[in-house]
Amino acid sequence: MRFIADLHIHSKYSRATSSEMSIESIWKWAQLKGIKVIGTGDFTHPNWLHELKDKLEPLDNNLFKLKDNLQCNSIPLSCRSDVYFILTAEISSIYAKKGKTRKIHNILITPDFNTVKKINTFLSRIGNLSVDGRPILGLDAKQLLKIVLDLSPDSMVIPAHAWTPHFSIFGSESGFDSLEECFEELSHHIYSLETGLSSDPPMNWRLSKLDRITLLSNSDAHSPSKIGREANIFDTDISYDFITNAIKTKKGFIGTIEFFPEEGKYHFDGHRACGVSLSPKETIKNNYICPVCGRKVTIGVMHRVEKLADRPYDYKLEAAPSYFSLIPLPEIIAEIMKVGVNTKTVETEYLKILSNLGNEFKVLMESSLSDIEKAGLNSLSEAILRVRTGKIHITPGFDGEYGKIRIFEEDERENVSEQRMLF
Repeated sequence: MRFIADLHIHSKYSRATSSEMSIESIWKWAQLKGIKVIGTGDFTHPNWLHELKDKLEPLDNNLFKLKDNLQCNSIPLSCRSDVYFILTAEISSIYAKKGKTRKIHNILITPDFNTVKKINTFLSRIGNLSVDGRPILGLDAKQLLKIVLDLSPDSMVIPAHAWTPHFSIFGSESGFDSLEECFEELSHHIYSLETGLSSDPPMNWRLSKLDRITLLSNSDAHSPSKIGREANIFDTDISYDFITNAIKTKKGFIGTIEFFPEEGKYHFDGHRACGVSLSPKETIKNNYICPVCGRKVTIGVMHRVEKLADRPYDYKLEAAPSYFSLIPLPEIIAEIMKVGVNTKTVETEYLKILSNLGNEFKVLMESSLSDIEKAGLNSLSEAILRVRTGKIHITPGFDGEYGKIRIFEEDERENVSEQRMLF
């Protein structure tokens, strides 16, 4: 069965996360987006774990569903579908290794609450799990992997947002230059990594050492509407074993749904405080110094990939899983209507389109342009065609600042409107 999975999100107990990230809300938005399997996030947090146990019903496939009495009927009929939860968490490891402070985030995936209990009991001896849904522990990433495997060989550890500068395995500020440098003799137990919003599969194909690795993409959502902004496509039975085996072997792993990487917060180098954005070549030309304040710039993902790559920028990995670069539908609507993406106007139009056409991924990836045209919003079909073909305009993100993405330049928007009026 072909389905979409988002394996990395956060609960309302994580820092800087919306209070609306409840289990019921996650369940609802997974259907609006078109996600069949969704990570629980934050199973290490005692309060969230209590809610998971109270509101989720375990299934015989080591996944979970929201209890029937908690399910609402406020979702458009065209979007309603079964949603399965998989137990996940993210650990922030901050520690010293080889004379440098390392800050590495890893995703944990586990099959059942008994395993969660074992992991939480062990980790609670190292740090306070109740402070944050994503706990910060003074624990070597390699030791975290060893602990998880010793407690549950069926569990997985996956490096999160692998290229972001400050908290990732390859991050320019506190990461490593290879999986082996981080996980040493246990590296063969790392089957996958999460590419993050600021990189995509072609950027990762440039490193031959990652050829064996399954490249996952997840939303890392901190609010319900961000669920599925990146996701994974599987073609397997829906069960814990089939999903994790597909990640380990790539059999049944079809590919990923991606941000355009330039839209990510750390694609280019730069210094946000000074409004300075630099390509890798410009950074090198400036000796890694901000031309405004004279301080060191933050080295972004594109630069970091360039430094570690052993292949050219246009290298195509043979038989690699597919990937699809999309812009979230609310952002497309907001641009067409010239309003903020979080406005009631966008929400109303968004739900109208879903009611007519189906879930968001169906609209963005599958619906015919003629059906989209009939949905009613002026220029929507043209906008989605441009997204599908990559004919868009992006100012790259840098140093924590999201990239600015536009589908239409102002004169293009006017021309499209005039053409529609003629027809």
